[in-house]
Amino acid sequence: MVDIQGAISLLFEFLWTLIKVNYETIRGMWRALVPPDPKDVKNDIIFITGTGHGIGREMALRFARLGGTIVCVDINASSNEETVKLIKQEKGKAHSYQCDVTDRSAVMQLAERVGREVGDVSILINNAGIMPCKPVLQQTEQEIRLMNDININANLWTIQAFLPSMIARNYGHIVAMSSMAGLIGLSNLVPYCGSKFAVRGIMEALAVELKDDPRELNGIKFTTICPYIVDTGLCKKPRIRFQNLMKVVNAGEAADIIVDAVRREITEITIPSELHFLIRYIHRLMPFPAACAWSAFVNTGVDPHD
Repeated sequence: MVDIQGAISLLFEFLWTLIKVNYETIRGMWRALVPPDPKDVKNDIIFITGTGHGIGREMALRFARLGGTIVCVDINASSNEETVKLIKQEKGKAHSYQCDVTDRSAVMQLAERVGREVGDVSILINNAGIMPCKPVLQQTEQEIRLMNDININANLWTIQAFLPSMIARNYGHIVAMSSMAGLIGLSNLVPYCGSKFAVRGIMEALAVELKDDPRELNGIKFTTICPYIVDTGLCKKPRIRFQNLMKVVNAGEAADIIVDAVRREITEITIPSELHFLIRYIHRLMPFPAACAWSAFVNTGVDPHD
């Protein structure tokens, strides 16, 4: 016997889902065209890994200029202290901590110490990373394991360390550095691409997990950053055919874009921003041979180096 009431209920649920899907799609398109106003971060405690140089240092300086309290974390104590010194010269608030973020127990101990000495972290930015650049068969076990520990596992350790306090307050923002290499595969970066695809997966799955949480944790935001090539020293031999269209940006330019994206609570961005829809949607819809043909024409990537 047909369950008429159940069928009607399922039909209404399906129609309501279509309404929600269309609403969220239109809202997402509108937010892409007209981003929300940037939020104030002057009361936030901002924990950033890899602040000893490059994008990490530039982000720390910019967030400090906006009034945030910066927790600078790097394995290199001297360069990290230099970042804090630069912030304090501008009358900003910053604290320096040395930590090997691949060591889970060290991260947990650091989180407890930061909580005592500074306060609850409200913005977590997982920036630390390395990029071995050579064919996969030339990469050693040690290189690959270290890269995965820094690029992947360190994200998980800091999330486990700081997410509980964010959940308790239903307030926080987690930011992760993926890469254009986390959107498409590239030669000479096979393990690196894997690590950056993993970062995107972690962030997406974490957002879904908290969305499904019955406590309605909508006060916790997520932003995944996918830079193309940033002049930080990691990529020593970039190969770019159309340099006017796909230029290398410096660390300061990248930090400006990242800070703006975090303040506007944008879920995912590429640097430069116009590559997001081109790669994320158009490139992924192509058959693999077609995508390879297009990539060969663009001829952009990295050549191997030690």
